[in-house]
Amino acid sequence: MPLIILTGYPTSGKTHRAQQLYTYFTEKISSLPASSPVSGLRVHLISDHTLGIPRSVYNLETKDVHERSNNASEKDARATIYAAVKRVLTSKDMVILDGGNYIKGWRYQLYCEAKAVRTTHAVVHVGTPVSQARELNQKRLGERDAAAGEEAREEERPYESACWENLVFRYEEPNAMARWDSPLFTVLWDDAAPPGDAIWDALIGSEAEGGKKLVRPNQATVLPQVSSEDFLYELDRSTQMILNRILDWTKDHPGEGGGEVSVGEEDKEELVVELPPNPVGLPALQRLRRQFIGLNRKNPVPVKRIRESFVGYLNDSFQAA
Repeated sequence: MPLIILTGYPTSGKTHRAQQLYTYFTEKISSLPASSPVSGLRVHLISDHTLGIPRSVYNLETKDVHERSNNASEKDARATIYAAVKRVLTSKDMVILDGGNYIKGWRYQLYCEAKAVRTTHAVVHVGTPVSQARELNQKRLGERDAAAGEEAREEERPYESACWENLVFRYEEPNAMARWDSPLFTVLWDDAAPPGDAIWDALIGSEAEGGKKLVRPNQATVLPQVSSEDFLYELDRSTQMILNRILDWTKDHPGEGGGEVSVGEEDKEELVVELPPNPVGLPALQRLRRQFIGLNRKNPVPVKRIRESFVGYLNDSFQAA
């Protein structure tokens, strides 16, 4: 059932809002009659701190040159989060994903996962102003320094100032016009609670005793069974095809960066790779391809979604660079 993705600046109050949503939905479901088709819905709250991911993974200042160049620790953290979401996102489960989720390519990847299991999804934007979020982080830094030796809970710890500013700089606000950010709900700092009723109606339906909302997947997500050999062959072929398209584009635009490369197939959903401002070379592309293949040996995506997943992975990597 539904996937709810929270997004916002660091220390903007996302964890508080996620807990409010968790409380609202658990109480809502428990109050439904046993005859309701969603009365047995389970609610899961997933976040960095529930998975034991420290905030230091986002601090590139503490990483070596290799990790800084490809944001290795951050990508590993997202792979852990993705696997956790994928594991519990079923027709009988609601998932609330607490986190920055600040890259649109990452939100697109999560949207595709919800679409693949034929469930609804929504994005909740915690719209705290930058100045207010920065003030809260600075307050936590001061409290941490004053209470040296005392360990705060992970979700209450501050970000280092440079890390915080870097995350804000890279933050990509959700856009209600984009299908992966829609429906979009915004929660302001002064709001007492998120719009739980509106989110429920959008994801499940206002008539709780009636049927559940259904999502028709793209044709690409209706998947036949395939052998592991077929999967590895298609994984290798599809990722190499996308790299070839990018390399062809770079040959026609020598020295240029920031372009868009269409890599979709005819009669299928358009897929576009958004290249970074600085030109990207073959070694960097091959490294990203190897990383993607390595991730999908452990947590394979469906064959028909290899292309869109790889495009999302590339866009994610380029935007985070």
